[in-house]
Amino acid sequence: MPRLCPACDQTTEHKQLYSIKGCGVLRCRICGLGRAEAQAFDPASYYTSDYFSGQQPDGYADYLGAESVLRREFARTVKFIRKWRNCGRLVEVGCAYGYFLHEAKAYFDVFGIELAADAAIHCRESGLRVFTGTADETALSQIGGTDVFVLLDVVEHLPNPRETLRLLSRHLNPGGIIIITTGDFGAPVARLCGRYWRLMTPPQHLWFFSRDSMQKIASSLGLTIEDIDHPWKVVPLSLMVFQLRRMLGFSSHSRSRVTNIGLPVNLFDALRLVLRKPPS
Repeated sequence: MPRLCPACDQTTEHKQLYSIKGCGVLRCRICGLGRAEAQAFDPASYYTSDYFSGQQPDGYADYLGAESVLRREFARTVKFIRKWRNCGRLVEVGCAYGYFLHEAKAYFDVFGIELAADAAIHCRESGLRVFTGTADETALSQIGGTDVFVLLDVVEHLPNPRETLRLLSRHLNPGGIIIITTGDFGAPVARLCGRYWRLMTPPQHLWFFSRDSMQKIASSLGLTIEDIDHPWKVVPLSLMVFQLRRMLGFSSHSRSRVTNIGLPVNLFDALRLVLRKPPS
């Protein structure tokens, strides 16, 4: 079935893979980009405080309660980013409650953009400069030229990832970078698990990227991929239990008591990419 592929930037033939929660999951036959067709999905009504507090089965068990674990992981991410750019203006798209920005502000002039209104308010009350909404022309113009854009497990949620990345690239200073983490649809674990892959959660996840599809998007936008890897990640134990219960079909609404425990995890099914805009 033909669909416009954001990675190939043209209409290509797609293969129907699954039907999950009423969403058809398809894959581009050329680049391997997966997509979920979820016409009735409304991100603004889904990404609320419930998403971060265990009330949405595909969300977080207790994001606020896991602050210490999340900030430890975000500190490691900041250290990684500083290998590629160690100062300047940094904007996080989908900054949630601002924990990454608090770790980054010692080195960068930080801003955030967050769709969930409660989370954005929490950020501003903690002293961060965070816009409520999406990464659109209005917000990015107010922030100004940016040296580092950060999208941590965000790009797969975007209705139009190519358009968002194009817009970010336009507001990225020459030589600036975009840091992206997302699932790897081409990873052995993803292929083995198929419809039961831990990140196969439409309509929350709308896109399923591979190395090839990310390379195509980057190249078409004039960006070079400076680095790509499958990093280890410190994950709250509460989130691991929450996701496991969901995958096994159990109720996940009870709040965990192990929010302050984190474990290093790597199934080699999550990509981290550094995209760079050429110097002028």
